[in-house]
Amino acid sequence: MVRAPRDTDDPKSVVLPDEAAVQCEDASLHKHDENEDVMGPTEGHHERQPLLDGRYRLQEAIGQGGMSVVYRAVDESLHRPVAVKVFHPGTVDIARQEAELGVLAALEHHNLVGLLDAGVVTGADGNRQRFLVMSLVVGQDLEARLSVGPLASRHIAEIGYDMAEALHYIHARGVVHRDIKPSNILLVDYGNGSDRARARLTDFGIALAAGVERLTADGVTTGTAAYLSPEQARGGDVGPASDVYSLGLVLLQCFTRRREFPGSLVESAVARLSRDPIVPEPLPEHWKVLLRAMTAQDPRERPLGAELVTMLRDVVIAETAVADHVVDPTVDRTSSQAPAAPATAGPAATSGAAAPAAHGSPTSAGRPATLDVLPEEALHRTTAMAARLFDAPIALVEVLDEDREWSQSYIADGVDDAARNISFRNGFAPVPVPVVIPDGVEHPEMQNSPLVTGPLGIRFYVSVPLLKHDGTAIGTLAVLDSRPREATEADLENLRDLAALAVTQLEIRQESLRTTSDALPVGTGDGTAA
Repeated sequence: MVRAPRDTDDPKSVVLPDEAAVQCEDASLHKHDENEDVMGPTEGHHERQPLLDGRYRLQEAIGQGGMSVVYRAVDESLHRPVAVKVFHPGTVDIARQEAELGVLAALEHHNLVGLLDAGVVTGADGNRQRFLVMSLVVGQDLEARLSVGPLASRHIAEIGYDMAEALHYIHARGVVHRDIKPSNILLVDYGNGSDRARARLTDFGIALAAGVERLTADGVTTGTAAYLSPEQARGGDVGPASDVYSLGLVLLQCFTRRREFPGSLVESAVARLSRDPIVPEPLPEHWKVLLRAMTAQDPRERPLGAELVTMLRDVVIAETAVADHVVDPTVDRTSSQAPAAPATAGPAATSGAAAPAAHGSPTSAGRPATLDVLPEEALHRTTAMAARLFDAPIALVEVLDEDREWSQSYIADGVDDAARNISFRNGFAPVPVPVVIPDGVEHPEMQNSPLVTGPLGIRFYVSVPLLKHDGTAIGTLAVLDSRPREATEADLENLRDLAALAVTQLEIRQESLRTTSDALPVGTGDGTAA
C-alpha cells in the first residue's frame, strides 16, 4: 500500500514500502513537439498510457496535493523507473518560470535528490501543464521514521549535519528552499548495511531563487504551517535564515516527536510570533545552544552557511564520543478526563462589560506573581472577544493548568446576577472536542439544567477546548446566549483561534516557571535557603 504525503498543500517525497521514496523537484525545461502523442496527465490513466513528452510512461499516482500529482513512471529511453510531478493547470505561470527552473536545474549535491528533466505538455482540454522528472530513490522520509520510534542523538546530529551542508550549498547559489520539514528530508538506504542513513533534501517546488520569480503566486505565504519561520508567518522577506529556522524546528521535533507549533496556519503563525520554541531542559548543552540559535526570532542571529555546518559538525563529534543514546525530553502533563457540563454552583470569576476579574488557586510559594499577569489579561481578552464574536452576553473560560486553575468570565451589562455563578468547576474536566447546542430547551442533556430553566434562560451553548501544542486539552472556552441559534464552521474556527491565543500565554508562563524554578534556592525546613 502506498503512503500518501501527510501534508496536502503540495505532494512531497512519497515512500513506496520496500521499494523507493519519490522526490519532486524542479529541473531544466524541455519543450515537447506539438505533434507528439501527449496526454492530460492529471486526467487519469489506462492500462497502456501514451508517452508523456514522448518519453515517460506514467503508471500509478503515488502522491497528490493542491498544486500537483506525483506519478510513478518509466523512462522509456533509459528503461528506468522515475517519479514525475505534474502541476495542475494554472498553478504556475509557465512563461515566468524559465529562469528559476534554470537555476534549480543547476543544483547538484550529494545531499539533494537527483533532478532529471522538466517540460511542458498540453492536455486534452488545451491547457498547458508543467511537469518535473526526479529520481526514484530507495529510502524513508524523516516524518515516517519519527512515527516508528525515537532516534538516537547521534543520528539526529548526522541528519542535521547533512541538511546544513545542503542548505550551505543551495544558499550559496541564491536559492532558498522555503519548505523544510520532515517529509522533505529523505533518509536514503544504500543497502550496504550501514547504520548511517544519509539525509537528502527534497522538493524545491516552492523554492525561491535570487533574481527570478517564485514558483507560486506573489503575495502568498508559502510553506507548511508548522515549520514556517517568523518572517514567513508575517509574509515578509524570506532569506537563507528562514530555512535555518525551519530546520531547527525539524531537529527539535526529532527529540520531542511532536510539532512545536501545530494547528491551522493562523494558530501556528500566532504561536511562533508570540514565543520561542521550547527547548527541553534534559537535552545536552550543545543541543540547547544550537537549537536556540537556529530558532532565534531575529533572522540575523541565526547561524548561516559554514557557521551552521561547523556547529552541527561539532555536535556530531560530541555525540560520536559517547555511546548511542536516546534523550527523553518528556515531562508530566495534565491528562484530560470525562466531559462535564457547566453548572450554576459555587462562586466563579466574573467580569462586567468593562472590568476583568479572575480567580484560581494562588500562585505557588516562591514563584513570582507577575508571571500570572499576562495569562490573566489574555484570558480576559479571550472571553470578551468570544462574546463579541457571537454577539452574546456571556462567555467563560476555565483551565486546569499544571500548577493552578484559571477561571475568567465576560458578562454583559444588564445580565441577571445568576450569570456570575456559572462555572465548570463541579466535576470540571476539559472536553477535547467542540460542543454546539443550538437550543438548550430541545437538548435532552441540557433542557433541565438551571441554566435553561432558571432566570438566565440559556438557549444557545458553544464551546471549544484549549489544546496545548501536544494536543492535551487543558480547558474550555464557552459562549452562552438566551437566543437559540446555529454556529457555523467558520464560527468554530474563529473560536479555536481565540483559544489558541490564550494557550500560548499559558505555555509561556509554564516555561518561565520552569526556568525560574531552576534558578530559585532550595528551601530548608526552617525557611532559610539551603
